[in-house]
Amino acid sequence: MRAVIQRVTEANVKVDGKVTGAINEGLLILVGIEDADTQEDIEWLTKKIVGLRIFNDENGVMNLSVMDVGGGLLAVSQFTLMASTKKGNRPSYIRASKGEYAEPMYEKFCQALEKESGKKVEKGIFGADMKVSLLNDGPTTIIMDTKNKE
Repeated sequence: MRAVIQRVTEANVKVDGKVTGAINEGLLILVGIEDADTQEDIEWLTKKIVGLRIFNDENGVMNLSVMDVGGGLLAVSQFTLMASTKKGNRPSYIRASKGEYAEPMYEKFCQALEKESGKKVEKGIFGADMKVSLLNDGPTTIIMDTKNKE
């Protein structure tokens, strides 16, 4: 499971011109799923995201979590995060799970994130053509991969 976590001052996702999820200050989480992902990956990733100290404290030091600042959470599924660019110039998405596996895993991820944070998670619509808008704060962007925990 891969995630791109962006600290934002605002973000939203639209499908067919209608907002399906929106937050003010908080985290925009783009998540990609592969068949090897399990509930353990979800649990590790959601704990890390909720505890990630990337918001500034009163001294301007990144020392606070999304929970500390009362921020929102917006999760958007993105199969292209599983792209392989090793050969040629056309990315391969062979590692990305098909919808039958990925959609339930995405929903479980969002539920686990809600449970871990105690907050409602705003979402996109799985498999839809989504338009994501954000104002990245910093910019601050963190990449996490449950198969390569750095």
